[in-house]
Amino acid sequence: MSKQTILGRVTQLAKADINALLDQAEDPQKMLDQLIRDYANNISEAEQAVATTIGNLRMLEADHKEDVDAAAEWGTKALAASRKADGLRASGATAEADRFDNLAKVALGRQMQSEREAGVSAPVIAAQTEVVDKLRAGLDSMKDKLTQLQAKRDELVARARTAQAQNAMLDAVKDVDVLDPTSDLHRFEEKVRREEAMALGRQELAASSLDAQFESLEELGRASEIEARLAALKARAA
Repeated sequence: MSKQTILGRVTQLAKADINALLDQAEDPQKMLDQLIRDYANNISEAEQAVATTIGNLRMLEADHKEDVDAAAEWGTKALAASRKADGLRASGATAEADRFDNLAKVALGRQMQSEREAGVSAPVIAAQTEVVDKLRAGLDSMKDKLTQLQAKRDELVARARTAQAQNAMLDAVKDVDVLDPTSDLHRFEEKVRREEAMALGRQELAASSLDAQFESLEELGRASEIEARLAALKARAA
């Protein structure tokens, strides 16, 4: 995995708009669970990649320091050889002075080589340092985003459970609402009332029939009395 790819992924994930993703999701809770898993995996991969990048950077910095130290050391040796040559030349030892001047030149050549190597690695180190800084910032953003995702998921789950509890309560209240004409309780009450009304009607009907029977008996009694009285009249007349 290249540094550019790592940096691109970290930047993209760190800039992800959680609310926009949730608006597009059919099942926000499942999407959040998946996002949390993806973020955790990407953070783990990015941490390993960043650790490798930092390790490489530290090696470059160590090599650069060696080159800088070597350049300084060779510079010191060149100066020492040059002074030795100057002293020998002043004392008339020209041949020996030339030999130390040649050593000074060799040391100066090594110094220049070390300086070139240090100069080449310096911009690489600067670029790598910038990449590492961005990766670290991206990782921090990703970790913050992961915390937001986890909090958002917990909030969503809590809201869903609250909504389910409220709906269950409303369903229960609706089922026992005696004012609801469609409720079972109201229908049962209406059935009882109809049966009570029927019983009252039958009582009234039975009472009316009994009164009629007694009235018939009274009429029959009057007719019998009339017949008896008529028979008595006839008996006296004879």
